[in-house]
Amino acid sequence: MKRPYIWLVPILFLYSYTTSVYTGGPPGADAEVVTIKSPADINSKQKTPYFIGISADTAGAKVISMRLVIIPPRGTAKPHYHDGFEEAVYLIRGMVETRYGKKLEKSVINEAGDFIFIPSNVPHQPHNLSDTEPAIAIISRNDPNEQEQLVPYDPSPDEYTKKQGSRFLQKWISAETSLFSLKFRE
Repeated sequence: MKRPYIWLVPILFLYSYTTSVYTGGPPGADAEVVTIKSPADINSKQKTPYFIGISADTAGAKVISMRLVIIPPRGTAKPHYHDGFEEAVYLIRGMVETRYGKKLEKSVINEAGDFIFIPSNVPHQPHNLSDTEPAIAIISRNDPNEQEQLVPYDPSPDEYTKKQGSRFLQKWISAETSLFSLKFRE
C-alpha cells in the first residue's frame, strides 16, 4: 500500500518548528534584565566582608547566585560547607590558601586569575596569605539564596563520630580479648 502524503511529514514538521521559534520566542523571552549596582556590605556567616550581587532576593534568580567577597590581610573565613550546592570562585586579587577536607587537612594555594571549583558538601576554609593586601574574589553558586545552605563546620570529630569510634574500639577489644582467651585455653 502506497502512502502518497508521507512526503508532507518533514515539511509540516519544519513549518511547525519555524513558526514556534520565530513567532513566540523561547519561554521567558519577555523577562527583564536586572542590574545590581554597588551592593551593600554585610558580614557573612564566614565572618568576611561580603557583597551580595545576584540572588533570589536581589534579582529574582531561580538557580544561581553571585557575590563579591573580600578577605582582609591575614584574614580567615570560618570553616564551612555548602549543603548540596557547588561553588565557583574567580580570584581577582591576592593569594589565598584554601584548607579543605574532613579535618581541613588538605590545602591548595591560589593566586589572582585562578578559577576555583569547590564541590558540594566539601568543608573548606579560605585564608588570605598577604600581610598587607586584601584578597578579592567573585563567587558563584548554583543556589539562588545568599547563605541559607551555608553550614558552619567544626573539623574536630562530632559526638556521633566519637561514639561510633568508641563502639568500634569496644567491639574490637572484646573480639581481641575473646580470641586471646581462646588461645590460652587450648
